[in-house]
Amino acid sequence: MQVPKARWFLAGAALFALLATIASCSRDNGVPLPPANVSEAAPAVATGPAFFKDVTADTGIAFTYRNGQETGHYAILESLGGGVGLIDFDGDGLLDIFAPGGGFYAGKNNQEIRGHPCKLFKNLGNWKFKDVTAEAGLERSWPYTHGCAVADYDRDGWPDLLVTGWGGVLLFHNVPRDPADAAKGRTFIEVAKKAGLTDPRWSTSAGWADFDGDGDADLYICHYVDWSFDNNPPCSGYSAGIAKDVCPPTQFKGLPDVIYRNNGDGTFTDMSATARLRQMNPKEPGEDAGKGLGVVIADFNGDRRPDMYVANDTVDNFLYINRGQFEFAEDGRLKGVARDLVGKAQGSMGVDIGDYDGTGLPSIFVTNYENENHALYRNLGQRELFLFSTTAAGIASIGQRYVGWGTNFVDVDYDGWLDIVIVNGHVIRHPVLSGVRQKPVLFYNIPADAAEPRKGRKFVDITKRGGDFFNGQHCGRGLAVGDLDNDGWPDFVVSSVNEPLVIQRSAGGEHPNANHWLGIELKGTKNRDLVGVKIAVEAGGRTITSFGKGGSSYGSAHDPRHRFGLGQAPKADRVTVTWPSGQSQTLHDLAANRYVTVSED
Repeated sequence: MQVPKARWFLAGAALFALLATIASCSRDNGVPLPPANVSEAAPAVATGPAFFKDVTADTGIAFTYRNGQETGHYAILESLGGGVGLIDFDGDGLLDIFAPGGGFYAGKNNQEIRGHPCKLFKNLGNWKFKDVTAEAGLERSWPYTHGCAVADYDRDGWPDLLVTGWGGVLLFHNVPRDPADAAKGRTFIEVAKKAGLTDPRWSTSAGWADFDGDGDADLYICHYVDWSFDNNPPCSGYSAGIAKDVCPPTQFKGLPDVIYRNNGDGTFTDMSATARLRQMNPKEPGEDAGKGLGVVIADFNGDRRPDMYVANDTVDNFLYINRGQFEFAEDGRLKGVARDLVGKAQGSMGVDIGDYDGTGLPSIFVTNYENENHALYRNLGQRELFLFSTTAAGIASIGQRYVGWGTNFVDVDYDGWLDIVIVNGHVIRHPVLSGVRQKPVLFYNIPADAAEPRKGRKFVDITKRGGDFFNGQHCGRGLAVGDLDNDGWPDFVVSSVNEPLVIQRSAGGEHPNANHWLGIELKGTKNRDLVGVKIAVEAGGRTITSFGKGGSSYGSAHDPRHRFGLGQAPKADRVTVTWPSGQSQTLHDLAANRYVTVSED
């Protein structure tokens, strides 16, 4: 690959001066590192009651994402699976669940790509859900679907729904079923063509954010590769005796992503050229437009403008820094977040951001393919630089047998430090090093040195404390996190390939001497999708920071509320909200264990 020598030398020199070189293997070759001894996990966190309980059977939800692999095409289309979305579509204060359905093949030679139905499940309370797909206007003919993203794109106070997949996207406008009678509830109308979202390329994840500061939610959409049945080469298996398997993404060219400006009148304009999104460059064959699977949108440099980080499969990950007026600078290599420690691009799928080390800065976590470590990029807080910190933070302790997808920074016990949840599952049919179904991973955040807090934080594997779901094998893809029962504790929903949707209830509040928490719900004056906002909560002698974000995980949409673990502190001494407009608000002495709504006005 042609890389500007001066820039690559400076970035590489900075990284290698700070870290020791470690081995890293690509998707195509190499021997995985064996799992490290994880006995370093202190017994106090490695043992104890489970943090989550599987309540799927009680909810009434029985739904499975299906990928059509029974036809025998071994198409890469089947490998991506789907995400899951949390959306309070009817405004009753309870998060409902939207589940993409996947797809199948029909027609001549089974080469017509069609979709299984997506579903919307209304939250009735007390962990009961009802299928309201038909009454919400979503019983229709579907394409082959993957992910979803939620935002109030028209600022009418109701969340709308974007669905990604093969052949483009669908946009569902949330409207009253009867404009003359609000009691008759809400429904969705599909408006993608009317809105100008007509790009037919294969879409995966998406994220909403107000990129230009006009108050309207703009849109970033990831595109994957140029596969089709006209470009469907046969690929042999990855081990002796296996004649056929799913082709790797290296077999295909990446498709350029797209970014849209919200015109404020229900329509969108493609701003990809103005934004300088990466395109295929015929003069540099090694340059790739990207093979986007995950995206997270947040303010990485403190200027209150939403930036974008894109997780690409087998090529450089992208960091787009927002310079204003829909212009972005893609500097992933220079900033240290495009590749691993030794300069290899990775097979990246899921992504999230969070202040895991208490610096008040958003660091980036990326899940990767087998034979690769997951990537933790620590935000250095200077010149938009990050440091590859996977080994130093203990992430490499789980080895390289996992294929990671949906992920989230989440404080599972509300001690005030962000932990990490990852769902895993293979993409090929006959893997050599591990099974198709794999265990999820739960990382717990502890001091790197208990005797010296200034040495930072690290993670230990406490997957066994996750509960029954974490101790089983799954072909996981999507992960959405939110408080489904409004008890303040983080629950989550997982979508897997050809397996039932799973709902996990947090049991953290039931533990002896459970920690306290505070929830913050934000309402902006003009911008309802508050990517770029920063909330700092001071409690118990330290500050916990949360950031407004769009996208994250893989193809999934989360609870928009912010929750903070206060430890044993009975209140938050001070809460400071810095809005994207630059205005700040400070609240004092907020009692714990409740949600507080903060309005910008």
